[in-house]
Amino acid sequence: MVRFVVRSTLYGALLALIALALVQFWFFIHVWYWVDHNPKSTAFMAARLERLRETNPGAVLQYQWVPYNRISMNLKRAIVAAEDARFLDHEGFDWDSIAKAYERNRKTGRIIAGGSTISQQLSKNLFLSGERTWWRKAQEAVITVIIETVMSKRRILEIYLNVIEWGNGVFGAEAAAHYHFGITAAELSAQQAAQLAAMVPSPRRYGPGQETPYLQKRTEIILGRMSAAVVP
Repeated sequence: MVRFVVRSTLYGALLALIALALVQFWFFIHVWYWVDHNPKSTAFMAARLERLRETNPGAVLQYQWVPYNRISMNLKRAIVAAEDARFLDHEGFDWDSIAKAYERNRKTGRIIAGGSTISQQLSKNLFLSGERTWWRKAQEAVITVIIETVMSKRRILEIYLNVIEWGNGVFGAEAAAHYHFGITAAELSAQQAAQLAAMVPSPRRYGPGQETPYLQKRTEIILGRMSAAVVP
């Protein structure tokens, strides 16, 4: 009986490991495909569209892919300055930022800082939900390693700028530039780019022309950091 239980446990563990390996291979294949193919949708886009269609069955997302060279350098610098100043130096994880975020969260007793890099945020946006569980964070870390191994920094930033949310159902730099300023992503000024970067943590809070004292202050901080931001 004991031998049967042990054998069953080992067999179950082996099946679980095989299933886990297959899931990671599925992620790898998608990331590899996106090295030279543009994502048509992401997990976050699908979730947002589903939520929008709960009240409006005909809802569609505002989303238009634009290549890297048609996105303002101002926006590239603003995003790196705001979200991941060491983007070109790390291999997916900024351990100093993670440590600082942990300490801030520990002191406040709640999660107020994340320390996620652009690569980690892209992992979550492409494949995962917004829930905060240990399993999701572990999977995010694995996908981040895959992304950093398979993609160049330029490609990572290009996809990131094209898929993150900048309004309720507004995804990517081109749609964001049209939605907030009535221009293309290539035309964004330094001020406009810094403002968009300041919106990233709470993208659905701001509509066109809407500003808050926090947004104005954050925009000025990002503007001050942009000249030092290094982009691929």
